[in-house]
Amino acid sequence: HRDLHSFPTRRSSDLLALAVLVPLYYLGGMLWLHRIDDRPIAATTADLLQGTSRTVAIAADLVEREVDRHRWVANDPWFMPGAMIDNMPAFQQGIVSAVSRFAVELTDQLSRVRGSSQIDADADAAAGRLKYPGDIWIFEWSSTPVQQSSEAAYRRAIVHLRRYNDRLAAGDAVFDRRADNLMTTLDRIASDLGSSSAALFEKIDTSADSWMDLTADDLFYANKGRLFGYSMLLTGLGDDFRDVLRARQADALWEATIASFAAAAALQPWVVVNGALDSQLKPNHLAGQGFLLMRARTQLREVTNILLK
Repeated sequence: HRDLHSFPTRRSSDLLALAVLVPLYYLGGMLWLHRIDDRPIAATTADLLQGTSRTVAIAADLVEREVDRHRWVANDPWFMPGAMIDNMPAFQQGIVSAVSRFAVELTDQLSRVRGSSQIDADADAAAGRLKYPGDIWIFEWSSTPVQQSSEAAYRRAIVHLRRYNDRLAAGDAVFDRRADNLMTTLDRIASDLGSSSAALFEKIDTSADSWMDLTADDLFYANKGRLFGYSMLLTGLGDDFRDVLRARQADALWEATIASFAAAAALQPWVVVNGALDSQLKPNHLAGQGFLLMRARTQLREVTNILLK
């Protein structure tokens, strides 16, 4: 009889412990995982073998940092704390989006001689891997039960990028440092930023002054990641195309452009607010980000105009 009477008490204590431990598990895990890392990476100053591309090295290091050093959380399933985070995965996917854009240009332009040579296998493989969606876990019951995870695809992209750089050092690959290649790459980056600007405008136009706009921060941090990624890649391109920029006397404008990208990527309010553009009480962080984004894009266009001459 004593055991039967104690059973409800034990069950109540178990439920109470569960009610305490589950929130602690998620909250503690979120605090431990969450990291918006917009510090410049070491590859901007690291010594590289002669003939290699600093931009390619930076691209590989950017992806590796998010996937392995900070842990990729964009594809965490519901039972992992990372599934409760939204700003960090948006930031991470923004970075990969920027690197993916560069990898396409590496495949189409930079790793070929005037577009007439064969596509570089490593550059092409890296570009393909980086296009892989960022929210794929190893199990996906709606389609193929077992599949490649996002981080597995990105790790393979890193291998291809670094192998390409190793082949550059050995003289077995091409990185064509011509002004028209740089101009084309910058044009594509500018076009991508134009798309980001349009997304910001649409979000402001449809949801501004809403106190419960719970998706504004996702767009803000996706753009922050993209802008940060581009600021790092442009630092690398400035090194790879140093002679071209000096010959066109574009050094000062190039540094100013990178500074504008860095300023846009540095914004990180405690809470992202999508207030009315003329509000006296609520800021609009999307509009502020959009202004700095367009400033950086305008300077990028100024560089391409110089390269045309």
